[in-house]
Order: sequence, then structure tokens, then C-alpha cells
Amino acid sequence: MPDKSSHLDRILGRIEDLDTDNLTTLVRRLVRERTLLETVFNTIQEGMLVVDRTGRIEYANAAAGKLLGLKEADLGQVVLWKVVPDLSEVLDFDKGIEPTMLPASTRELEITYPEPRFIRLYVVPFEAEERELRFAIILTDITEEKSSTEERIANERLSSIFDLAAGVAHELGNPLNSINIHLQLMERQLKRLGKDPAAEKLASSLKACTNEVQRLDGIITHFLQAIRPQPPDLREVDLLDILDEVINMQAPELENLKVHVDVELSGTLPPVMGDPEQLKQVFFNIVKNAMEAMDTGGDLRITARTNDDFVTMLFADTGVGISQQEISRVFQPYYTSKESGHGLGMMVVQRIMRDHGGQIGIDSQPGRGTVISLRFPQRHRRMRMLEST
Repeated sequence: MPDKSSHLDRILGRIEDLDTDNLTTLVRRLVRERTLLETVFNTIQEGMLVVDRTGRIEYANAAAGKLLGLKEADLGQVVLWKVVPDLSEVLDFDKGIEPTMLPASTRELEITYPEPRFIRLYVVPFEAEERELRFAIILTDITEEKSSTEERIANERLSSIFDLAAGVAHELGNPLNSINIHLQLMERQLKRLGKDPAAEKLASSLKACTNEVQRLDGIITHFLQAIRPQPPDLREVDLLDILDEVINMQAPELENLKVHVDVELSGTLPPVMGDPEQLKQVFFNIVKNAMEAMDTGGDLRITARTNDDFVTMLFADTGVGISQQEISRVFQPYYTSKESGHGLGMMVVQRIMRDHGGQIGIDSQPGRGTVISLRFPQRHRRMRMLEST
């Protein structure tokens, strides 16, 4: 059989015979090879770990350190699932199993430290010196992959439902228009009867029917806007000008509900690329939700902040708040906590923000209020995003 040992192995095999010069050369060579390997491993995007059978971390490249929040001082000192408790259930190295019986395996899991991420682990057992068992673990961040897959599945599901429902909504619009016309004719006839008690009673019933028809028409209109959104007509806009217009439009209702609006800014906001009409809809829906959450009396505090790439607007109300269990449902179609709500407003907001390259977030506590955050890419960043698509 040919000798598979390397030149370095042969040298190490007779290291006791080396003189000082050869030993110095060997050490320098080992240092160079170690530095080269570390450089290579640290340029790899996937995380790489080596742990012993107890889970003690013996090696971690730069990507693994960043992904799991490991520090240099952790190496050789801490157990992996003490640092990242989420791994304890999926990496259970049973000491009773022989190394030859442990196959390579792949697992996916969600971790919460140092930040919520989805990762894929490829675990390979191997024997080190003196048959000591070690595990090489390759970590791949699949958060974006997971999110895009889930979003695609959700979009496909919604698309099939919306295609069917859009036809139904359109067909409902025709009889509603006819009913509304006949109700208007009936209203004119009743006005001719004057102050007759029977006519006044009929007028009250007629008004209730008219209001319900208008409410149904509003539901259909919002529904069609949600499932057939128009591409945004992007232009350079001032978010504060749009916000002022919306607040002024809603001023009578805000005053009637005794809701105080406080807009706090530190300087001017840089312009963003947006569709003014669609952004009006975003602000209108959020302020409307805040008003309804506070019912009568309360404060709506609107603040804004910027960095090199984004403009972030925060809408903080003092309303009833939303439980953690319900927050995940806010953007689902037809979810609403209000008796008269259609449950499409926040879904429309989310879709418009996505079309603008932005993001929406919700932070809420029952009894303390809700904070809605809108993050818009600044003009230069939005233009780069458009150029890259």
C-alpha cells in the first residue's frame, strides 16, 4: 500500500530527532499553515464549530461567532447550549453511542439569541486523537430563505382566495347600487309626506338601511383595494406634508373623540420616494385605528427619526392595546377587534409599505397602548433598490 502520510506527518513522527534550526523551521511552518487555515475558515459565510461530546466549544469561525453571539473567551470554556439554550434539544450527544454509529445529520431550528434567526445545522461526528469523539457543526443562516418561502406560500394562498372573492365582490356591487338608488327614491317620497308619524318611523328605518348599504359598499371598496393594489406612482415626497394633510382631514373626528395629537420632530425630514395618495391611505388607516382604540379621550404621539438610509415614523397611542397572541393576526385579512371594522385596513397598510420598499412594525401592551413604526428607505437608498431589481 502507498504511504498516505504527509511530509509534515513524517517530520512530526521523528520530531525528537530534529535539531534547533529544523525545529524552528517546523514551528514557523505550522504557524503559517494555522494562520492560512484560520483565514480561509473566517472568510466562509457559513458558521463552523467544533465541539466535544459534552458540547464544549473548541473552535468557532467568525461567522459562527456572529451568528450565535460567541466571544473569543468562550472557546474551550463554555458549553454550546449554555450559550444558546435553543440548541440543547436538537444537539443531544448521547455518550452511550459508539462514534461509528453516529451518522451525519441535518436539522433546522429557530434561535432567539443573540437575535431571532432560523438556522440549518449540518452535524458530522469524527474521531480526534486517541479516539476522542468530536462534532463538526456547519451553521447556515436561512432566515431570509424561510421568510421568503413562507411569504410566497401565504401570497399564493391569498391570491387563490382573492381571485375567487374578487368576482363575488364585484357581483355584489351591482345589486347594492340598485338598492341604494331605490332607497334614495323612497327617501324623496317620504319627504313629500311631511311630518306624518308613520312617515317619520319609516324614515328612521330607511336611514338605517341606507347606512348598512353604505357600510357594505365600504367593505367591498376596501376589499378591492386590498386585493387589486395599484403600483405606486413614485415621486419625491415630504412625509410631513402628507401627514399634515391627513391630520387636518381627520381633525373634526379627532376633536369629537377628544383625542390629542402631538407631532414631535427634531429638525426636518429628508424626502422619500413615495406615492402621495397611497401614503395618505397608510397614515389615515393608522390614525383611524388609534382613534378607535382610544374610544373617547387619549393621546396620539407621532415622532420621527432618521439615519443615513431610513426615515422612521412612530405612532404611539394610549388605547386599549393588543395582546401578544393577537399581534401576529393584525395583518391577516378580516381580522378586527371592532364591531364595525372590516379587518382590511392594516393589510392594506402592510402591502403599501412593501410596495414602497419599507417595513411596518407593531409593539403593544394591553391597557397601555400601541406603537406602530413605519420605516421608509431614503430617496438614495430607494433608487438603488429600484436599480437593482
